[in-house]
Amino acid sequence: MVSAAHEQSGIQTLVKHAVKARQLSRREHLRLTSAMLSDPGMPATDRFHINRLLDYVRAGKVNLID
Repeated sequence: MVSAAHEQSGIQTLVKHAVKARQLSRREHLRLTSAMLSDPGMPATDRFHINRLLDYVRAGKVNLID
């Protein structure tokens, strides 16, 4: 089983990569939204980064790809 601390660092890495590449796969999008909805104890910093990325997707700054 993957530890929670390892998973959170993976989320931050994923967000940083997606913002830099200006692309987010639908699988990564699902992973991030599922993590936010399923983990009420997620650190506020991780929630902030995910919300920022989702805002970029809505604004068209980051594209969803298949």
